[in-house]
Amino acid sequence: MDVWLGAVVTVFSPITLLIILLGTLFGLVMGAIPGMSSSMAVAIILPFTFSMDPAGGIILLSAIYCASVYGGSISAILLNTPGTPAGAATVLDGYPLSQQGKSGKALGISAIASGIGGIISALILMAAAPALAQQALRFGSAEYFAVAIFGISIVSSLGGKNPFKGLIAGTLGILIATVGMDPINGFPRFTLGFSDLTGGFDLIPVLIGLFSGSQAFVLIKNAGKPEKNSEISVASGKVLPTFKEFTKLIPNITRSSLIGTVVGIIPGIGGDPAAFIAYNEAMRWSKHPENFGKGELAGVAAPEAANNAVTGGAMIPLLTLGIPGNTVTAILIGGLLIHGLRPGPMLFQNHGDVVYALFLSLIVTNILFMILGLVGVKYFTAVLKIPSRLLGPMILLLSVIGSFAISNNYHDIWVMLAFGIIGYIFRIINVPSTPIVLAIILGPIAEEGFRQAMLQSGGDISIFFTRPISAVFLIVAGISFFTPFFRGIFSSKKKIIS
Repeated sequence: MDVWLGAVVTVFSPITLLIILLGTLFGLVMGAIPGMSSSMAVAIILPFTFSMDPAGGIILLSAIYCASVYGGSISAILLNTPGTPAGAATVLDGYPLSQQGKSGKALGISAIASGIGGIISALILMAAAPALAQQALRFGSAEYFAVAIFGISIVSSLGGKNPFKGLIAGTLGILIATVGMDPINGFPRFTLGFSDLTGGFDLIPVLIGLFSGSQAFVLIKNAGKPEKNSEISVASGKVLPTFKEFTKLIPNITRSSLIGTVVGIIPGIGGDPAAFIAYNEAMRWSKHPENFGKGELAGVAAPEAANNAVTGGAMIPLLTLGIPGNTVTAILIGGLLIHGLRPGPMLFQNHGDVVYALFLSLIVTNILFMILGLVGVKYFTAVLKIPSRLLGPMILLLSVIGSFAISNNYHDIWVMLAFGIIGYIFRIINVPSTPIVLAIILGPIAEEGFRQAMLQSGGDISIFFTRPISAVFLIVAGISFFTPFFRGIFSSKKKIIS
């Protein structure tokens, strides 16, 4: 009870409410701009939280995360182009509604469904995370190794139709993670004689480069091309749905919120599949499925509730096990580490005040962006008209400043630029950057857990299979890793047969 009282005092203090407001506004703007993403929005602000207190810093980042996911629906509805990947399903019915002069109502439904989805997932997070963390306190070195391997195993699924792309990125991440001091012996390795690499690659410049720097390079490259956002019109029509329309949507929103939360809990899945699964279920349960794709309100509510519900679900493995549920929560790990907070079961024991303040702030954030989404409809078109020729240099400048601000070291700027180039090349050849981040974060945990477990067992590798929790995670990791490869083989055979 004391931690909850402390959380209430923290979250409802004027400074924290201001932080939530600013984070929500920034997230809405970044999410609404086509080509941006939640991960980029969080990564670019991450280093600026270094001087903040831990609770304020992580609350700011989570507010940006939640609001940017909703923000992606704004350009999806008004411009037929999702601001974030998770908003792709919203285009299917959101843009047809806009063409019918009902863009205001589509944006209103989007805000309401997103807010409710986020609140439901936050409530599930509040109920489930402490209980799971209590169970995770039983983990030893073998269990931590197995959990880390499970987290790394999803890299193949992140490669899309080609799991080898995810595997390549994950392997590169593991190699990068080995640079620095040996965690057991304390000897430097793979530093190539550079003293700046003795501590390895700092996670924050790596994150900024991969997500913000690479996007800045893309925007700068495309600066001379004609922009579609000059063609949009002002949002029109009523914003609020009628009471009858809303009551009809309640079962759909509730079901989609639960789908999004469950999908979010599974590491590596993300908001895109959750949105399309919820859209498909909404169509399946509808009495008039033929209306979907032509401007159906349920077709906007379902994906928006689901992709915002992913936010709370993805934080469950992050906070309890230290495994990021998606790309953004991988970046949030950096936000925790920058303040000396290591995600996992001990986080609840040692920093319960920060965790419970985060829980409560998620509910406040979702309510706030729901309100802002309903009252700010007429201002959204102005956000969408920001030209990419200005955005690119601005993002690159913020990336440079943020990288330098962490430790006032020019080395971090070079690291950011190097990983920005890597991320840019990966975008060109369609290789995901997320596996690199997962491997960099989880690789050292796996190595340390493995070596400590081997020391404890006297070199007996059976320790990983005789301990039930460790064995289960390793089996699931094997299934998770090989499934995309088998799926690709079977789909190839079907094409040959057909």
